[in-house]
Amino acid sequence: MNTATANLLRTALGLVLGTLLTSPALGENGKPFDYKGEWEEVGPNVRIMRHDDGSRTEFRRSPDDRTLTKKTTGTNGYIMMTAVYRLDSNGNPRGCAIFDGKGTKLYIVSYGYHATTGQLVAEDMFDARATFLDKKGRKLPVRRLYYSYDAQGNRSKAQAINPIPGKTAEEVFGGTSTFPHENPFKK
Repeated sequence: MNTATANLLRTALGLVLGTLLTSPALGENGKPFDYKGEWEEVGPNVRIMRHDDGSRTEFRRSPDDRTLTKKTTGTNGYIMMTAVYRLDSNGNPRGCAIFDGKGTKLYIVSYGYHATTGQLVAEDMFDARATFLDKKGRKLPVRRLYYSYDAQGNRSKAQAINPIPGKTAEEVFGGTSTFPHENPFKK
């Protein structure tokens, strides 16, 4: 198993959740994807998961392990969403760009790591089409995820903060992770 890919898949929980067809979280039937099935190995750098509703998710990694691309395709064969993850030399995701099926950039995600342990502690998702600023003029994410760890190093479920007034993060982005919990490149 590739270290960079394994690190990415372990740390990239809950990236983009959504309620639209262009959302990476939901299939065409409006239900969350089930990543618990078997990954189909198409080649050394490609894995495909076929979902119960007939849609599919493809993960394609670059030969240098610095980029991982996730494409979700609907039952009609059209691309519903694409996410491109940029990895550092240790295989940790540093950034992600999320596009709808037409290629319009929707979100930009940045990741924060603990200085000593290197564990993922935060994810900030920014709207790529509009800039939101806080009272001090700093860019405001549309969603922020925080993670904590127990004494054994096990990560907690993400704590989501959504600054959109009157709605919870689950109402705006859905309630399930969009990233598989297992490495699709693991044999």
